[in-house]
Amino acid sequence: MKYSIPFNKPFIAGKELYYIAQSVINGHTSGDGPYTEKSQALMETQFNAQKVLLTHSCTAALEMSAILCDIGPGDEVIMPSFTFVSTANAFALRGAKIKFVDIRKDTLNIDESKIEKSISKKTKAIVPVHYAGVSCEMEKIMEIARSHDLYVVEDAAQGVNSTYNGQYLGTIGDIGTYSFHETKNFISGEGGAIVINNDKLIERAEIVRERGTNKSSYLRGETSKYSWVDIGSSYLPSDMISAFLFAQLENANKITIQRNAIWDFYYKSLIPLANDGYLRLPFIPRDCKSNSHLFFIILNDEKIRNDLMNFMKSNSILCVFHYVPLHTSNVGCSMGYSEGQLPVTESISSRLLRLPLYFEITRKEQEKVIDKIYDFFKS
Repeated sequence: MKYSIPFNKPFIAGKELYYIAQSVINGHTSGDGPYTEKSQALMETQFNAQKVLLTHSCTAALEMSAILCDIGPGDEVIMPSFTFVSTANAFALRGAKIKFVDIRKDTLNIDESKIEKSISKKTKAIVPVHYAGVSCEMEKIMEIARSHDLYVVEDAAQGVNSTYNGQYLGTIGDIGTYSFHETKNFISGEGGAIVINNDKLIERAEIVRERGTNKSSYLRGETSKYSWVDIGSSYLPSDMISAFLFAQLENANKITIQRNAIWDFYYKSLIPLANDGYLRLPFIPRDCKSNSHLFFIILNDEKIRNDLMNFMKSNSILCVFHYVPLHTSNVGCSMGYSEGQLPVTESISSRLLRLPLYFEITRKEQEKVIDKIYDFFKS
């Protein structure tokens, strides 16, 4: 079904098509071409990151992270259940046991006060997920990790260009991962990046990303032979994808300003409904600066959420729920989890509804979304 106001709409921000043409004309459309290098360098400068390597998806970046952390059978990895399946899959594929932790009621991020109770001698890493572009409580998480000698892998798929205490998400832990999927703030259709903040992991990250070979150091003249030296896979994106992304990154500030304005209009317009107890609005801590990745409301129960979602669809507006908790999924249950173990996660996921938010949504379209939400509660 085609909606007059979709949930998401891909967009052109600048010279995307021109750069793609240049990539083809220049004769280097495969991995690690000129636009891949430009995009990586731009992010390293903009985000003050030690090393950024583009990947073909955030899933790929997470899988690389698991390899770099030497995750193997018997290891345990701590993360929220309220996340996309790729977060867990990346570590489960290496044989790790996933230890799910409940989320906070306010930010919907992993509850840092519950992490330490889940740590055992087998724990190898903590994977905080920055939901909706709002940072987890990274100071406390890093403190816990350092005291137990654990890796921290930030799943910042939704957090590109967001900050925590002035530091960009993805640059705080040992490793960060980004997504440039078409639903994200800065897009390339599919695409991602891994951010290496631990000096000891940089050289190996290049090797793992390049099929386990030392090709990068060979091309720099640092070694005389190009050979297989470690495990890895082909995690490189096409340079045409990188060309599209580079044009988006050039316009990152413009895109963020526009999304912030859209987010703010939703928030201010829905305050009366929140004050009357019909719904709950997002919360952003003072030490966090959000990229306005998405705007959600939390309804009082699942039936109201579903009724509102269907009402919006009947008015040609697509609003959608988000994650089904991983611990209650078929795979989660096979790991020994069951409903009732993470009450905040289960309650929030059943009541959350995301509103349309994309770069080109008009004020008139936003007003229609808001008006229909008010109409629903009036009836």
